[in-house]
Amino acid sequence: MKNLIIRTITGALFVIVLVGGIIWNPYSLLILFTVITAMTVWEFTTLVNRHLHLHVNRFITTVAAAYLYVAVWAFNTNIMGAEVFIPYLISIIYLLVAEIYFDRPDTIQNWALTFMAQLYIALPFASFNTLCFISTPAGVSYYYWYALSLFIFLWANDSGAYLLGTWLGKHRLFPRISPKKSWEGSIGGGLTAIAASQVIASFIPFAENLSTPQSRLLWAGLALLTVIIGTWGDLVESLLKRKLGIKDSGNILPGHGGMLDRFDSSLLAIPAAVIYIYTIMLNIIH
Repeated sequence: MKNLIIRTITGALFVIVLVGGIIWNPYSLLILFTVITAMTVWEFTTLVNRHLHLHVNRFITTVAAAYLYVAVWAFNTNIMGAEVFIPYLISIIYLLVAEIYFDRPDTIQNWALTFMAQLYIALPFASFNTLCFISTPAGVSYYYWYALSLFIFLWANDSGAYLLGTWLGKHRLFPRISPKKSWEGSIGGGLTAIAASQVIASFIPFAENLSTPQSRLLWAGLALLTVIIGTWGDLVESLLKRKLGIKDSGNILPGHGGMLDRFDSSLLAIPAAVIYIYTIMLNIIH
């Protein structure tokens, strides 16, 4: 019972902080996700160094990842131009060249995991900005509903998958990696997310110049894509933990594990949502 209470309180605080940071203003988004990016990359590099006995430069890798988020935010808000990315490019050069000066047997592995941190964690979080800032003839506007809906769909999916999976789950989805996930739970999660999308569609149009049926269909499509890709994201992190021989990525969130445990689904779902919104949605509207 005590663990359930701790898990519930932690989960509630996590949702409040995340939702509040997204909807408050662009600067709260900047602060929140810069911290999330840094914490997640630090956790990842700590894990691979400890369990794979590598020498990834945790500090520079984490600073570079956090700076990438800040740079993309500044670029998307038109505060700075493309020159904002120069320090990040310098850090990438440094992370490659630095290994020349160390006679280590694990140089290639260090490079590989350093840039996995950038591609797997930093880039998806940085691209989250493109869901929040929409270019209009009048300039850039802060529109948080695409970004917020992504987490709503993931949370709805988790809840639906847990309830239906516990009740009816018999057919394992991917037993080699995650023996607890079932096809029944995945279907239940998908339906729950689609239902959540229709609630959102009742109040928030996907775009102003779309009819109600079009808007509902596009919200449902985003929900379904988020669930499918988010499930793969969950499985990717599960496989990572199996290869490292650990149960949780960390313990910073009592009852919920580490940062990777909390954002595993979103690390793949964010790029998928960006692709969806900036291809399918824009083509339909224009």
